[in-house]
Parts: sequence; structure tokens; C-alpha cells
Amino acid sequence: MRSARLQALDKVTARITILDARVGEAATFGSLTINLRACNGRPQDEVPDAAAWMEITDSRAPQGSPPAFRGWMFANAPGVNMLEHPVYDIRVLECR
Repeated sequence: MRSARLQALDKVTARITILDARVGEAATFGSLTINLRACNGRPQDEVPDAAAWMEITDSRAPQGSPPAFRGWMFANAPGVNMLEHPVYDIRVLECR
């Protein structure tokens, strides 16, 4: 089964945690629930990169709120599409 290695940052405590999330399963970090839907990496003979399709929800958000993030996140270009959250930051490191 495909999985993604993610870097999670708590901006308040500066705590960095490495998460291993599997496609189709949920991972948690603080109040966030990360649902990994797909993870694609380049072949080993090409420049390393990874892209992960995720839906991230925050348990502290009001009932009925949209997800905090939904879409593709890219390892080599994290600023292209990123989680905008006041406390947490999530980055894709690699797909396996």
C-alpha cells in the first residue's frame, strides 16, 4: 500500500514530528486529521519529487466548516498549495 512521509510542525511549540500516513487511512497531529487519498513519486532515476492528495480537517473548527485543506501538496514546491493554519504546518517529504 502506498504511503506518504509527512513533516508536521506545531508553530506554537516549534515541535516537528514525522508522520507516516497510508493512502485510505487517517493520521492525526494535534487537532488535525490528515486523510491521504493518493501519493505519487517520481522513478528513482529522475529528480526526486512527490505529490500527495490530502484532505485535512481540524477538530477545533466549527461544525460544518469546510476542510482546512483539500488538494495536492508537492514536496519540491510546498508554497504552491499549502495548508493555511495558524498553529500547524504540514509538508510532504516523500511517497513510498
